[in-house]
Amino acid sequence: NEVIACIGSKEGFSHMCLALMGPGDTAIVPSPTFPIHSYAVMLAAGNVIALDCRDPEKFLSNIAYTCEHLYPSPKVVVANYPHNPSAAVVEQEFFVDLVKLAKKYGFLVISDFAYADICYEGYHAPSFLAVPGATDVGVELTSMSKSYSMAGWRIGFCCGNAEMVRALATIKGYYDYGIFQATQIAAIVAMRHCDAAVEAIAKEYQGRRDALCDGLERLGWDIERPKAGMFVWAKIPEPWARMGSIDFAMKLLDEGGVAVSPGRGFGEDGEGYLRLAIVENSQRLRQAVREIGRCTKVEPSA
Repeated sequence: NEVIACIGSKEGFSHMCLALMGPGDTAIVPSPTFPIHSYAVMLAAGNVIALDCRDPEKFLSNIAYTCEHLYPSPKVVVANYPHNPSAAVVEQEFFVDLVKLAKKYGFLVISDFAYADICYEGYHAPSFLAVPGATDVGVELTSMSKSYSMAGWRIGFCCGNAEMVRALATIKGYYDYGIFQATQIAAIVAMRHCDAAVEAIAKEYQGRRDALCDGLERLGWDIERPKAGMFVWAKIPEPWARMGSIDFAMKLLDEGGVAVSPGRGFGEDGEGYLRLAIVENSQRLRQAVREIGRCTKVEPSA
C-alpha cells in the first residue's frame, strides 16, 4: 500500500501531480527549477510558485510565509535534495521542519530523491521518509538511474503515504500497464547485491567532480564543490556574465564544442550560472576545461 514501481522517477512525479492537483491548486517548487517539477504541475492545470531553495532555512521560511498569505493555501510542496541543478544539500533537520510545516498548513510533500547515493566526502543525503510523521504528509520518489547506473532502463519507485500512492496507482492505470518484468528483476538484484557498486559509482563521480573543479579553479572561476549530485553549479565569471547564461553557453558550444546547460533554462534564479554535468570521464572533463580556457582567453569588449 505504501510503495509503487514507476517507469522512472519523472513518470512517477508527473502522474503524482495529475493525481493530486487540478485547476486552482498551487504547488511550491524549488528554484532554480528542474523543469519537470514545474511542468508536471502545469500539465495538471495547477499553479506554480517557485521559491529559491539554495538556502534551506530561507526556503522553509518562504514556504511558511507563502502558506500564511496565500488563499487557498498551497496543496503541494516539492522538495529536491540533493538539488538538481544547484547541488544544494540539507541535513535531516530540514525534513523534520518540513513535516511540521506540512501538518500545520495542510500541504502534501513530494520529495524527489534521485541523487540519494551520489554523495562525497562523508556526506550522507537524508531521506524525507526517515523523519517521524513523514508518511502522514508525503511521499518520496527515487530512481535506479543514478545510484545503479541504470539510466535508460526507466525504473524507479515511489514510497510513503498510502493514500497518495493509491492515487498514483489509479492514474497510472489509465496510462501504462507496468514495467517489463526483466527490468524489475534487474532492479531487485541491483538493490539486493550491488551496494559495493553504488559506493564505487559515487567515488567515480567524486573524481570527475575534482577533475572539473580543479581545472575551472585554475582558470580563475569561483567554484563551490558540490557535496552530492552529478552536476557542478558554476557561477559565470566576469566579464562573461554580462553575456547572459544562454549566450555564454552558446559561445562555449560554437567555439569550443563544449555543451553545458545555461542556468536560465532552470528559471530566473538560474541566470548567471551554468550547470556542468560530470557524466563524462575525467579525461574528457579535463579536455572540456582546456576548451573553455581557450574560448575565454580573450575577454569580450565592453
